[in-house]
Amino acid sequence: MTDVSPRNARPAVAALVADLFERSFCETFAHLYRPEDLAAFLATATADTFEAELSDTSFDFRIAEVRGNAVGFAKLGDPLLPVETPPGTLELGQLYVLSGWQGTGIGPALFDWTVARARERGAKHLQLTVYIDNHRAKAFYGRRGFAEVGRYDFMFGSHADEDIIMRAAL
Repeated sequence: MTDVSPRNARPAVAALVADLFERSFCETFAHLYRPEDLAAFLATATADTFEAELSDTSFDFRIAEVRGNAVGFAKLGDPLLPVETPPGTLELGQLYVLSGWQGTGIGPALFDWTVARARERGAKHLQLTVYIDNHRAKAFYGRRGFAEVGRYDFMFGSHADEDIIMRAAL
C-alpha cells in the first residue's frame, strides 16, 4: 500500500477539494457527457460549494495525501438522496481518487475512515450511489458488504444517469 497521509479537511482547503473533485471526476467520467453538460455540472462543484459543505458540521471530509500531494478525498454526511432511508443512516456522498493513484490502497483507506467516522457519529447504516456502469466501484462496495437497495436518476445537464443506491449495515 502507498504511504498515505490522511488529514481532515477544513474550509481553507475548499479550492483543493474542488480541484481534486473535478480532476478525478473528469478522468473517470468526462468521456460520457456532452461538453456543455459536463461544464454545467462542474459549475455546481466549485470551491465556494465545497467551502459551504466544509463549513457545515453535518459533513466530514478526509483528504488523502502522498508525499504532500493531495490524491483523493471522501465526504460523509446526512442522507441527501430523495429516497426513503432507514433511521441512523449516513451517506458516503463522494469518494474520489485520482486515476494514477487508483489501485494503491488509497480508496480503501478513505473508505475505512468513512466507516469509522460514521460509527463514531452513531450511524447504523451507510449508503451511497454508484453509476450503473461503474463496475469497479460496484465491486469495491460489494466486497465491503454493500447491497443494491434501489436506483436513482441523477440529472446531469439534459441527461439522466442511472445510479444504483447501495447500503450496508454498520
